[in-house]
Amino acid sequence: MEKKSKEGLTAKKEEDNAKWYEEVCLKSELAEFSSVKGTMIIRPRGYFIWEAIQNYFNKEIVEKTKCENAYFPLFIPESFFKKEAEHAKGFTPEVAWIDPKLTAPGERLAIRPTSETIIYDSYSKWIRSYKDLPLRINQWCNIVRWETEATKLFLRSREFLWQEGHCVYETEKECDKETLQYIELYKKLCEELLALPVLIGKKTEKEKFAGAKYTLTIESFMPDGKALQCGTSHNLGQGFAKAFNIEFLGKDEKKHLPWQNSWGLSTRLIGAVIMMHSDNKGLVLPPKIAKNKIVIVPILFDKTKEKILKEAQKISKQLSKFNPILDDREDHSPGWKFSEWELKGIPLRIEIGPKDLEKESVTIVKRNNSEKIQIKIKDLEKKIPNLLDEIQNELFQSAKKFLESSAIEAKNFNEFANGIKNKKIIKTAFCNETSCENNIKEKTGASSRCIPLDSKKITGKCFSCGKPAKTEIYFARSY
Repeated sequence: MEKKSKEGLTAKKEEDNAKWYEEVCLKSELAEFSSVKGTMIIRPRGYFIWEAIQNYFNKEIVEKTKCENAYFPLFIPESFFKKEAEHAKGFTPEVAWIDPKLTAPGERLAIRPTSETIIYDSYSKWIRSYKDLPLRINQWCNIVRWETEATKLFLRSREFLWQEGHCVYETEKECDKETLQYIELYKKLCEELLALPVLIGKKTEKEKFAGAKYTLTIESFMPDGKALQCGTSHNLGQGFAKAFNIEFLGKDEKKHLPWQNSWGLSTRLIGAVIMMHSDNKGLVLPPKIAKNKIVIVPILFDKTKEKILKEAQKISKQLSKFNPILDDREDHSPGWKFSEWELKGIPLRIEIGPKDLEKESVTIVKRNNSEKIQIKIKDLEKKIPNLLDEIQNELFQSAKKFLESSAIEAKNFNEFANGIKNKKIIKTAFCNETSCENNIKEKTGASSRCIPLDSKKITGKCFSCGKPAKTEIYFARSY
């Protein structure tokens, strides 16, 4: 029997999901808990994933929308929050305030829970004419929201990293168009880069962003039966423009209020990837976000050790563009090494031993399904990219199949309650009234996730209250 790494997982995904998830994050060296309550440390392996998301999305927003990156202060004056009443009310429970003794008399400073107010103060100075529009600015930064009770690495913490875009438009039509475009770019990012299928839709009035006209969202569904909001895009209407005195001189030489949107995603995307793809051996990563796409494990015996190591080093150089790890340690068995690199989520393992060398080939093992493939050494450069693409696609298709099998329909409250109990995401007819939504949450613990963008007009009654149904909607328990 192969010797297994002592650092392996002790919990199983299907039995104790919370402990399993924490162990995967910690033992794969993506993140760890900080000594500061409610915060986490993102280790290099985890931060590489965030950089991959940044690099992908920066390219998308520059090419598709000509958005530019900038940076705004971490500290926000209290008076800024008070300018937009609904926004201030929505974020009051989460705001962390600086000790008044350290700030100017009469003006408290908050650590940003979101940046609309501090950014729009600048926009009021930058925008003068329709020629200044559209204005599209994005920033990558950290956020602090103090209400968090328990840290769940990547998924919930008091401080986290995120991206937030803030755009200003001359017309409502432009604003609507790009509010939709940004949520579609998020969907594309999740599916193409992270192999994570998502539902796209509109939030209810209860769940929309504080101060927005409406909110669009992408929602994933995790194997533990909970939905995870992965990105949002908000049409802010003209409320913030009015509150912050943002106006422009139009083509008609009259003053107008512009239309605005904001949109954001965060490091919880990393949590979604871990939760969706990983297994009881450890981390499973889509190759596009794996720092090291290959590990090379030479199988060493005294008589052939020198030849095997020489060939392994040659293969490592040959495949350098995949940032391979050459594990030539002699103080661990091959089985121990296999377990360690499976735990850390390396997409492909290359094994080379005396028999492989005789055949001028290697054994390749795919991390996602343990499939073994024999490949000639001379063909590696040609075939490795195809194998990585294959893994990326297999992970997406597997996750998509899970989402489709988890989404069920309910015609009445009993069907709905049973579906939620059985860890499903429910599509149903709904009256779209906040009082009914509150009642559903109180009785089942489920919250509304989104009204599908492709939802058709429906007839019939709300599954819960019996009033005329106004829309289709998804409900699920959530993080």
